[in-house]
Amino acid sequence: MSWSNSPAPRRRIVWLPLVAALVFAGISYFRSEKFVNPETGRAARVAMSEGQEAALGLATFKEVLSKSEIVSSGPEVNMVVDVARRLAAVTGDTGSKFDWQVSVVRDPQVNAFCLPGGKIVVYTGILPVAQTPAGLATVMGHEMAHATSRHGSQRVLQGNLANMVMAGANAATLMSDMDPRQKMAVMGALGAGAKFGVILPFSRDHEIEADEIGLLYMARAGFDPREAVAFWQRMAQAGGGRQPPEFASTHPAHETRIERLKALMPKALAEYEAARKRETK
Repeated sequence: MSWSNSPAPRRRIVWLPLVAALVFAGISYFRSEKFVNPETGRAARVAMSEGQEAALGLATFKEVLSKSEIVSSGPEVNMVVDVARRLAAVTGDTGSKFDWQVSVVRDPQVNAFCLPGGKIVVYTGILPVAQTPAGLATVMGHEMAHATSRHGSQRVLQGNLANMVMAGANAATLMSDMDPRQKMAVMGALGAGAKFGVILPFSRDHEIEADEIGLLYMARAGFDPREAVAFWQRMAQAGGGRQPPEFASTHPAHETRIERLKALMPKALAEYEAARKRETK
């Protein structure tokens, strides 16, 4: 019997497809439109024009309503419409370009959203948590801020770039001489790194920005911004404490969100007092 001391063959990765994907992703990023949020000064890149965003938002709005039970009248509808009207009036130059529309949908889910172009859907399930017009203004201002900040278009671009890089990584592993288990491990590690290192923090940045802008919107519209803290406390109670770890969630933990809102409160209260003075003139 003979023994060999030769080392095991090294597994080779062909890097060219990944490098090419990174280059194309970089080119796509820098060729995309740059958007500077007028409220926060935060610069970001977007995948679509404002017209494309509005068209997509309208199509999605119509699709959602076609499959939903719309509540067309009643005190709850009146409250939602009034809050939406007051908030839309203070969304600045970005919001002035929107064709704002709002619908109330009978559904137990505790949710509301605003699509690009200003199409708002409020589910009846969130109204008991909102309780008051100010509570409702908290969630609606937050959702409207997502739309005016063009967060949806930013997410589309980010998703496109991530898919491009992952496709390059997949091609690189397929062309390598790694065994299938190693290839799966490499792709799994890259996917996890993209999710927890880029995609989820990216989404949390949007949530943080929408919280800040939404708080300013409700204050400018004459709603007491301190009610935002009470609303998110009720949301935490409604969820029964069931929330994934913050690093694995697109949303910040309720406690984190509440602390940030408290830190922003002096600025919001100044806006609120200015709005009250304008009303008394």
